[in-house]
Amino acid sequence: MSVHTSTTGSLVIHSARVVDGGEIVENGWVRFEHGAVASRGAGSDWAPADEIVDASAVAGADAVLTPGFVDIHGHGGAGAAFDDGIEAIRTGRALHRAHGTTRAVISLVTATLDELALSVAGIADLMQTDADILGSHLEGPFLDPGHHGAHEPTLLRHPDAGDVERLLEAGRGTIRQITIAPELPGGLDAIRQIVAAGTAAAVGHTDADAAMAVAAFEAGASILTHAFNAMPGIHHRAPGPVLAAAADHRVVLEAIADNVHLDPHVIKLVFDSAPGRVALITDAMAAAGSADGHYDLGAVSVTVENGIARADDTGSIAGSTLTQDVALLRAVQAGVTLPEAVRALTETPARAIGRGERLGSLRTGSVGDAVLLDAQLRVARVWVGQRL
Repeated sequence: MSVHTSTTGSLVIHSARVVDGGEIVENGWVRFEHGAVASRGAGSDWAPADEIVDASAVAGADAVLTPGFVDIHGHGGAGAAFDDGIEAIRTGRALHRAHGTTRAVISLVTATLDELALSVAGIADLMQTDADILGSHLEGPFLDPGHHGAHEPTLLRHPDAGDVERLLEAGRGTIRQITIAPELPGGLDAIRQIVAAGTAAAVGHTDADAAMAVAAFEAGASILTHAFNAMPGIHHRAPGPVLAAAADHRVVLEAIADNVHLDPHVIKLVFDSAPGRVALITDAMAAAGSADGHYDLGAVSVTVENGIARADDTGSIAGSTLTQDVALLRAVQAGVTLPEAVRALTETPARAIGRGERLGSLRTGSVGDAVLLDAQLRVARVWVGQRL
């Protein structure tokens, strides 16, 4: 698989099944100019370009062309953890970019406030040079200790308004989402504060029941962090936060489609329960694209065996080793239609972080991010377009 930057000249990709916007266009083509989508159609009525790519010659019969994938929740890859600074972020991003993730939010696990403020400021700086970085995601420290997962429990804290403001200011408008347990003291007020700053508030790592989740969504929370994981499940007399999120058309549900965090039947259930509102994330840690062994996820020591990451002290699942092309395949294998699985990797996550206008689509005017896959949904080529 190869990654190309298409920010100058013109490019036509033709003879592909173009999957975008919930539809499939057979024998489709897309034209890019200066790193943005210029036009699209079907058949052979495309005009000459500086570069012409026959999708069927590169990826075989039934080649699939999609928008670039958008990951709004991932922690690393290729042996590198995003918490470890600029070069680690670039190393991990290179791995995921080769698997179709053209743009990503950089997720950070719980650390001290000083460390988190420094990290989000560094990511804000990095966005000036690295156009594929969409901003940061604070998965902690405002989490329920009883659902801490792979977060160091001694570093968890209640969401004091001053602490929230300090982190938001350090990010200089680039923090895309903050995961919070709404039942914590001050939780609902913190959600209002986060949303007022233009950042998405996400419900997660929580003991919230359905009523508390509804209150969080009414306060403005609009994302459910990795649905079913680190939260109460569904019981017929206690529906919990997942069904509350599925019932609210303002809420996007993150899902980790690796057949470890979610059984295939549950993957299909999430899509059926919240059509058009599922974001397939990786939640990948450093071991994605790397070998089994011991890794650090923030302050937590993790062991990966057979591609499954677990915290050494508790045995909790500690992120994934997933890439988004595999998430696409697992969703389709679970019975999700190809257009809906692609939507969950592109349009929906882009919209969830307020970047849906020009990202996650092959509409005219969108950035020229695209992924070419073969009939088995293996990545053949990736293009990254202009800066947002």
